[in-house]
Amino acid sequence: MVDELRLCGASSVSRFRGTKFTAESESEAKADGETASDSESRVEAVTQPPSADDTPEVLNRALSNLSSRWKNWWVRGILTLAMIAFFFIIIYLGPMVLMMIVMCVQIKCFHEIITIGYNVYHSYDLPWFRTLSWYFLLCVNYFFYGETVTDYFFTLVQREEPLRILSKYHRFISFTLYLTGFCMFVLSLVKKHYRLQFYMFGWTHVTLLIVVTQSHLVIHNLFEGMIWFIVPISCVICNDIMAYMFGFFFGRTPLIKLSPKKTWEGFIGGFFATVVFGLLLSYVMSGYRCFVCPVEYNNDTNSFTVDCEPSGLFRLQEYNIPGVIQSIIGWKTVRMYPFQIHSIALSTFASLIGPFGGFFASGFKRAFKIKDFANTIPGHGGIMDRFDCQYLMATFVNVYIASFIRGPNPSKLVQQFLTLRPDQQLHIFNTLKSHLTDKGMLTAATEDK
Repeated sequence: MVDELRLCGASSVSRFRGTKFTAESESEAKADGETASDSESRVEAVTQPPSADDTPEVLNRALSNLSSRWKNWWVRGILTLAMIAFFFIIIYLGPMVLMMIVMCVQIKCFHEIITIGYNVYHSYDLPWFRTLSWYFLLCVNYFFYGETVTDYFFTLVQREEPLRILSKYHRFISFTLYLTGFCMFVLSLVKKHYRLQFYMFGWTHVTLLIVVTQSHLVIHNLFEGMIWFIVPISCVICNDIMAYMFGFFFGRTPLIKLSPKKTWEGFIGGFFATVVFGLLLSYVMSGYRCFVCPVEYNNDTNSFTVDCEPSGLFRLQEYNIPGVIQSIIGWKTVRMYPFQIHSIALSTFASLIGPFGGFFASGFKRAFKIKDFANTIPGHGGIMDRFDCQYLMATFVNVYIASFIRGPNPSKLVQQFLTLRPDQQLHIFNTLKSHLTDKGMLTAATEDK
């Protein structure tokens, strides 16, 4: 009997504490401008309706007799080939078209992520949310593309007076534009929606960090030479395709809970296939100047050119094969481009680390109970579903080039030198002359002459 009384007393206390905790939570929510009904509506809003079948009617009719598994395989395969064909077309059109495509992809990815946020919290009808999101996108793009134009097309910028003024005050203008958006956000705050408006402010800025910043790095990679753009992207595409193929036919062991369809067999098979593909593609592309030369502005023709004397990275060299491998293949040496060695690092990252970009996206979609970012590409989802690994890859390539490839650029130094005042140019000339004379280089050059 005593035990029963103790149990009843304990349950009453727990109910009282639970009631007290609930009341405190509700009072805190009301203090922040939220009510219980608001919280419930937010939770309900997170669940998105299942996406409808977006497969083209022609494919539905042609594949109607197949099971859903094989139907999905054919739909993905056909549309993958179509996307690869489109990729070849834009490569053929040249670097400037590629840059425009990158910007269009960036805008579409930003739209897909922002739309998810808008749909999740649509019932709140936040003031200026979409307007400010697109305004911040404009500001960030103005800053990054302005920095790129100033850095890579310095001569063109200095020759045109309006561009020269914009370049000189570029960062101040960019900061002013952002500050305007920041003030607009503060003025749009409504007492009832304080917390949610700051959620969305953070949502927009994280999206800008993930999408815009990394797409800007894609542009930088492209300026180093189209090979630094095409090979990494192709490695990610190859890994995606081969991991799917190996997983489809041989997959038995689940890889990660975030993506239940991913298997260890697909992961490992995709890795080996991607490394081989990267070596072969690098060998083919390294022999063409249009792929290995950086994009530069030609003052004489007033156009962008891709022509240069290939660096040592893109010249065939002979390498000794380790003794263990010699006994297997019977070769003592092999001729290959040094870039092929770098391609092993690129393809390894694309197949082992790159998929974690996809896992991150899968976790994001699971958090909001959606299957895909959008229904842009039947069988594949949205554009962001196809580029979740590409952005991570672009960041790695940019860091890799800065760490192991890029050196001082004499042409940029000369361009900046020519924009200085005559007295500044003379000072640098005398300093350089004195330095070369001390080293004995200037005297030796004079005697040879």
